[in-house]
Parts: sequence; C-alpha cells; structure tokens
Amino acid sequence: MDTADTPLLLSSSHDGKGEEEDGKPVTSVVRSFGIESKKLWKIAGPTIVTAICQYSLGALTQTFAGFVGELELAAVAVENSVVAGLAFGVMLGMGSALETLCGQAYGAGQIRMLGVYMQRSWVILLTTACILVPVYVFSPPILELFGETTEISEAAGTVFSLSLSLSLSLSLSLSLSLSLSLSLSLSTYFLEFWYLMVLVVITGRLENPLIPVDAISVCMNIQGWDAMIAIGFNAAISVRVSNELGAGNAQTAKFAVVVVSITSMAIGVVCMAVVLATRDYFPYLFTNSEAVAAETTKLAILLGFTVLLNSLQPVLSGVAIGAGWQWLVAYINIACYYIVGLPAGILLGFTFDLGVMGIWGGMIGGICLQTAILVVITSITNWNKEAAEAESRVKRWGGAAADQ
Repeated sequence: MDTADTPLLLSSSHDGKGEEEDGKPVTSVVRSFGIESKKLWKIAGPTIVTAICQYSLGALTQTFAGFVGELELAAVAVENSVVAGLAFGVMLGMGSALETLCGQAYGAGQIRMLGVYMQRSWVILLTTACILVPVYVFSPPILELFGETTEISEAAGTVFSLSLSLSLSLSLSLSLSLSLSLSLSLSTYFLEFWYLMVLVVITGRLENPLIPVDAISVCMNIQGWDAMIAIGFNAAISVRVSNELGAGNAQTAKFAVVVVSITSMAIGVVCMAVVLATRDYFPYLFTNSEAVAAETTKLAILLGFTVLLNSLQPVLSGVAIGAGWQWLVAYINIACYYIVGLPAGILLGFTFDLGVMGIWGGMIGGICLQTAILVVITSITNWNKEAAEAESRVKRWGGAAADQ
C-alpha cells in the first residue's frame, strides 16, 4: 500500500520512524494526531447527532412527564430505561458484529461483501424485532416480576407502544448483525448497556421507591445523553480499527486507539465538570418536585463519576468490536458487572442500608474493574497479530462470495 494513501504512517514500514529521523518527532506526532482526529470526527460526528436525536425521543418525553407528576416521571423512566432500553441494547449489540465484519472487509478491499452482510442482517433484525414485541405488550407483569411496584408497572405499561416502535425502527435504521456472530455482539452490548438500566429496577425495590426512582431516572436521563457521545466514538473507533486491521495497517490502528481515548476522556472531564457545577440546578429541568430535586442533587457526584468512566469504557469496547473481541468482552462484562458490581450494589444498598447511593456506588465499582481490565488488554495487544487475524476473518466469513 502506498504511503501517500496512509498519512498516519510515519514511514512505508510500520517501525514508527519516518519523520523522527528528520529531527521533528513532536511535530510529526501532533500532525498525525490532527489527521487521525479528523478521520474519527467524520465518523463520530454524524453518529453522535443521530444517536442523540433517537435517544431524545424518549428523554424529552421523560422530561415533560416530570412536570406532570412523580408517578408519571417514574413510569416513563422505567419505560425508557428498562423496556425501551432492552430494545436499544439488543439491537445495538447485534450491530457490533456488522461493524467488525464490514469494517474489516472494507479495509481488505472486499467491497462486495458489504452488500452480502447487509442483506443477511435485514432478515435477522426484523425477525428479532418481532420476537421482542411480546415483551413490550406484557411489560407490566414482567416489571412486577422483577420487583417493581404495581403502581409504577401499570403506568409504565401504558407507554409500551413507544418501545414497540423503537424496536421496529432500530431494525431498519441500524446496520446490524450476521447470524453466527449474533451471540457474540448481542452479549457484549446488551450486558453492557442494560447494566446501568437495571439500576432503576433495583431501586424500585426500596421502601417508598417513588422519589428514589424519580431521582435516579433524572440522573440516567443525563447519563443517557452523555452516553450518545460515547456511542459515537465507539462507532468511530470500531470503524477505524476494523478498516486499518483489514488493510494490514497494525500501527495505524494502534495510533487511532490512542487518539480516540485522549479525545473521549477530555470530553468526559468537561461533561463531569458541568454536571458537578450545575448539580443544584439541572434537576429542575426535569421536575418541579423539591423532594426529587434534592435527592437528585445528592446523586450528582456519582453521576459525574459515571459520566467520566463512560467516556472511556465505551471507546475501549469499540476497539474490541473493531478487532473482533466480542466474546472476550462479553465474559469480562459478565464477571465485572454481574458477579462483582451488581452484588456489591445490592449488598451496599440493602444490607448496609445505603439506599440508592449504595446500589449505584457498588455498580460503579464493576465499571471501574471492567475499564481497568480493558485498558490492560488494549495496552498489551499485539496489533500485527490482530491484522493477520482480520485477513483470516474476512476470508472465513466471506466464503465463496469473498473470492469473487
């Protein structure tokens, strides 16, 4: 491949030299950082806008519901976080398989395979959307089964149609998965996305849950908007990594990971600072209840820390998707989230009587552990080996079609 076509490579070989031999290593790195940032933002920008617009349909509904009453806010929060969140997690999770396969096929020059993967995905996604419909139709008894109060469950069930439309629309708007890799991607994203959403369900088991559920729903609303930014960078880095690995540019893929991590963390720090600086004011954008606003203000510190963690963690998951590590991340998610984080949250919240602060704090511990493990794995990755594996994967999944 011509060096002119790969401006991030400092030389035609992948030895990291090039312009460093001219005595300008700092200038070279800064220019390369800028070039890679432009590539990332070209992908992340439109993705962030699209994700925010889709998410805002439910988030703004929740905002208006907060001015109607506490029960209405709790009902819409449960619908957005748990019921609609199920569809979003499943569909987005299945999509990560196609990000891996299409990205690496494009990088390898197998353009024809993009259409093949897309055609297969339509059938799978529409079928999955139809399978999810009964979950929404019977959402009140399902929510009660998980411990939600009857009052909140029945109120949440009245807005199930929004979840139904979300499920069907996502099957058409997302470019999603491919049969055998379905389980990999579904487990990766679903376990990850629904982890914080289940916080609303657990909070509903507290005594007098209406105020805590309202407060945590306001925080999850804010966190959800911030997460849409992270999803944009998740998509961008998965595309960049898969493209470069498919093209055999191992060091370029590695450099892209560094650039997106720095960029996303910088945005996370800014968002955390905004949350902490406005913690006495932003609750009133979602509710006119003094009790809910006061409870939300107490949770602002945990919200800010969650926002910071979620600026890096989805990016590392995007790296895993681009490299095709979905199974590995799924195992890490299960261990960190549901074996460590969730039990710790339940223990702190109920046994030590720390309430929603304890539940959320324990679950944040699971996120910290997962992020630390992903940082270590990404740091020690042999990217040349991953590039070779990407070439093998394109041939294996493409079959006869890839050879045409």
